[in-house]
Amino acid sequence: MNKQGNVVTFAADEGMANERFDRLLAERLPDMSRSLVQRLIKSGNATINDAISKPGYRVRPGDLIAVRLPDETPEVVLPENIPLDIVHEDAWLLVLNKPAGMVVHPALGHSSGTLVNAVLAYCPQTVNVGGVERAGIVHRLDKDTSGLIIVAKDEPTRIALQRQFKRRQVAKTYLALVEGRVSPREGIIEAPIGRNKRQRKQMAVVRSGRPARTMYRAIEYFDHYTLLEVRPHTGRTHQVRVHLAWLGYPVVGDTVYGYRRRSSLLGSRHFLHAAGLRFIHPASGEEVQFKAPLPPELMHLLTRLRHT
Repeated sequence: MNKQGNVVTFAADEGMANERFDRLLAERLPDMSRSLVQRLIKSGNATINDAISKPGYRVRPGDLIAVRLPDETPEVVLPENIPLDIVHEDAWLLVLNKPAGMVVHPALGHSSGTLVNAVLAYCPQTVNVGGVERAGIVHRLDKDTSGLIIVAKDEPTRIALQRQFKRRQVAKTYLALVEGRVSPREGIIEAPIGRNKRQRKQMAVVRSGRPARTMYRAIEYFDHYTLLEVRPHTGRTHQVRVHLAWLGYPVVGDTVYGYRRRSSLLGSRHFLHAAGLRFIHPASGEEVQFKAPLPPELMHLLTRLRHT
């Protein structure tokens, strides 16, 4: 194993043949957790033969493996007394309204101030739910996306909720303000999403990607913008942002998939809000539904647009 700077490289030998990529890295880099290894692979910071691969790829003798190590890997995720906007709480789960600007899980460059840090302080028993780096959080929201997110308080609840997400039984509703006047007024976007081969940290519509389906409906038009209700049927990384940009209507303020220059309308965030969640409560077996109103900065922007 060779190390130059923060990049580790090694060639797979016969003894590593047919080993899963993620398991091999976890064995070769014992200071890293399995979840961190998975993130390095999915973000393109761990590659095979200079190409992005899946965590479950079976390694072949001669494969050249390169891993870009994080500058700072938090060994312990500490509880932090960060206020939480709690929409619902019971003995089994929490439904939170995450603010824009907050990272959900500790990651490269974000070892504190995350939603996980906050949940561990409020609900210490979640340290054993899905691992300390998850703290019972069942799904993800992008840093600059606000809105609803579910936290399981125990492992059976987490597993049951994850099963619903995997089976596409959780209904998610987003509100998005996009550039341009969307036409037709409503529709379904079906386009596969995978890693952008040129920008490895980004996603894109690519032929080799995984199937992705997003439904949208325009609920209000402005001079140069459209407010959409968006319902993703699948849960690909950055799906809503990628699909809308691919359609030609990027989310306002999205400097990754939209315009590179930050919109003067919003400042440091984009206009995407997880406004609704509907799922079967694992304990009661009954359907539950939760909503989160638009945060003030997004409401103020819509008011400004309505008066121009």
